[in-house]
Amino acid sequence: MEQHKVLIVDFGSQYTQLIARRVRELGVYSEIHPCTTPVPVLAAMRPAAIILSGGPASVNVPHAPTIDPMVFALGVPVLGICYGMQLMAKLLGGAVEPSTDREYGRTELTIAAPIPLWQGIDEPRLTVWMSHGDTVLHTPPGFVATASTPAVAIAAMACPQRGLYAVQFHPEVAHTERGVDMLRNFLFEVAHLAPTWSMASFVEETIRQARERIGDAQVVCGLSGGIDSTVAAVLLSRAIGKRLHCIFVDNGLLRAGEREEVIGYLQRHFDLNLHCIQAQEVFLSRLAGVEDPEQKRKIIGHTFIEVFEAEARRIDGVRFLAQGTLYPDVIESVSFKGPSAVIKSHHNVGGLPETMALELVEPLRELFKDEVRKVAQELGLPDALIWRHPFPGPGLAIRIIGEVTRERLEILRQADRIVQHELSAAGWYTKVWQGFAVLLPLKTVGVMGDERTYEHVVAVRVVDSLDAMTADWTRLPSEILARISTRIINEVQGVNRVVYDISSKPPSTIEWE
Repeated sequence: MEQHKVLIVDFGSQYTQLIARRVRELGVYSEIHPCTTPVPVLAAMRPAAIILSGGPASVNVPHAPTIDPMVFALGVPVLGICYGMQLMAKLLGGAVEPSTDREYGRTELTIAAPIPLWQGIDEPRLTVWMSHGDTVLHTPPGFVATASTPAVAIAAMACPQRGLYAVQFHPEVAHTERGVDMLRNFLFEVAHLAPTWSMASFVEETIRQARERIGDAQVVCGLSGGIDSTVAAVLLSRAIGKRLHCIFVDNGLLRAGEREEVIGYLQRHFDLNLHCIQAQEVFLSRLAGVEDPEQKRKIIGHTFIEVFEAEARRIDGVRFLAQGTLYPDVIESVSFKGPSAVIKSHHNVGGLPETMALELVEPLRELFKDEVRKVAQELGLPDALIWRHPFPGPGLAIRIIGEVTRERLEILRQADRIVQHELSAAGWYTKVWQGFAVLLPLKTVGVMGDERTYEHVVAVRVVDSLDAMTADWTRLPSEILARISTRIINEVQGVNRVVYDISSKPPSTIEWE
């Protein structure tokens, strides 16, 4: 977007995205770029400030990630964090050596010199989060040490005349006291930026850009009912109206009442141009007898593309395909560490045939997930849609372990509906990342009344997470678990046992398949 921006140079830190989020939360637009980006390219982006991220390497090892020292001569403030501090010190003439005492985790920081980075921070000592094996032994010419820890004499340094600041710890993580205040000071006291990045300004600018780019062409959008595709569709509908054609494919693998809830609401309140395709028969017939999860994903993905493409070809003048791609997807494809090694099949609508020759429109590609929800609020979407739990592209097919049949789908839908209802009724639905039911491929003995039963087992999975990269099982109160179990066994015909999944990611995954 055409506004002042902060560039975050990525050296492979696990916290790089968190830095970008913190900057945006403070009202300043930020972008992440790999450390391999040439400095003239960074300069052409006209950054208002630059942040050098942390990283897992040592600056002294051969082929350690680095950057052209000219980055410090661009005339904009630079903040080095952890590895970024060590690299700044080495490139500008300081000395970095392996630490005698390595620091990992919480450490006490003592502020040693008054600088703009510490403005408003009156505490002489703070708890900060360290993660380093190298130490700056002496600062580059023109720098002064501005903080220390019991193990490190130079835990922060600065050259205020050049606008260069560095900290050995991670101000972006919640464990660092006053870390957000330090980032705020860098943005507003050092770089003198203004907090102009907001979801209202994003909506206005995105609509303007979409109108300008699309012109009078037609656009197709695969609408899944999830928050990403829904927000992308509503944004583009505001921009081009009925020239946006949203295609919703009912594959027979949806949750109970999902089509009516999502599609009905969008048609009534946003007047979207919706094409709803009833394709349950073709999906279920192709899944008959298939048990392997990856094969199920491929069948669903290929069938979706086939159905979507057939409908899209019926629309005259289509030139663009809209997708709900988010910024983490963009970062992953260009990050210093490289793209993720394992990507599940059927990721969004990404596999449409090249013969369609459509240009991509990705109105959300600048946003993180939490920002998408803020845009949804800005657009007036209801909380029920904004805070719906994530749902996999292949739908209930990967929550049915083994073969997908109409009978097993109906059992899972009823069980899952009870899980959603009880989480909502207890006020836990918006507290957790995701909660759902899984139908297992086994039966167990039970007793109902005076009769022996041999029926299905349902697993309940509820997890806490920030970004789905890691997750922990939710410690639900026992009374909620009891109500869920009792209702499923009493109300869902064919189930006589309910179990609760208490595994975390890693080593498990959130979904079972």
